[in-house]
Amino acid sequence: MRVLAYLCAVFIAATSPATAQDLLGNVDLSSPRWHEAELTREEVAAAAKTGTDLSRKSLNGLDLSGLDLSGINLRAARLLKTDLSGADLTGAILDQVWMLEAKLDGADLTGASLFQAQLRGASLVGANLTNARLAADLTKADMTGVIARGANFAPDMQNQSMGLMRGVLTSAKLTGADLSGADMSRVVLEFAKMHDVRLTGTNLSGAEMAGANLTGAQIADADFSDADVTSAVLKDMNGGAGDLKTIVKNGDRAFWK
Repeated sequence: MRVLAYLCAVFIAATSPATAQDLLGNVDLSSPRWHEAELTREEVAAAAKTGTDLSRKSLNGLDLSGLDLSGINLRAARLLKTDLSGADLTGAILDQVWMLEAKLDGADLTGASLFQAQLRGASLVGANLTNARLAADLTKADMTGVIARGANFAPDMQNQSMGLMRGVLTSAKLTGADLSGADMSRVVLEFAKMHDVRLTGTNLSGAEMAGANLTGAQIADADFSDADVTSAVLKDMNGGAGDLKTIVKNGDRAFWK
């Protein structure tokens, strides 16, 4: 509880988007609570069946692959390097969860809530994130082939007392991902690998996309207004003439208008 209270204090004191969402510098990952597990795979499966609240539990390193964890409450739980490949996490509450380097390949997270979740270096290859709430830190995550249609990565501008909480996908791998209709406004996508990504109808207004590679992206009806595309690779993109807006310079930065 002391660690959680301290983290909350850090959030409230945050004065910039970076400090509001970057908590790793304030956590001692050598502590047992960050690399041990309080429950076994069987106990987690049983808890999921009975609807037991597993918030704040330490479940680090467990093999939970293929389990039915739909609707489970894992708020602020610790699942560092936990294997959730193929797990059913539809409608799960994963707000403030710690999943550094976790494995979620092929997992179903349809409608799950991952607000303030920490998924740096996580693998979500082929995961289903349709309609999920993803104002989470996905820095360097492997999201190759994810389906995130209608997902919400954007900040809630009506509730920012703790700083700008939003999707951060710096250097994330999104090759072949389907982000159609997703809200990615104001999201950080700097140096993201977005080859052949589907962005049909996606809202990327105000997104920070400096250095991102969008080669072959499908952008019909996407909104890139005021997106920072400094040094971004924007070749061979597919979309109607009306979707290929003008890049304007403002000092050393380039914005899509």
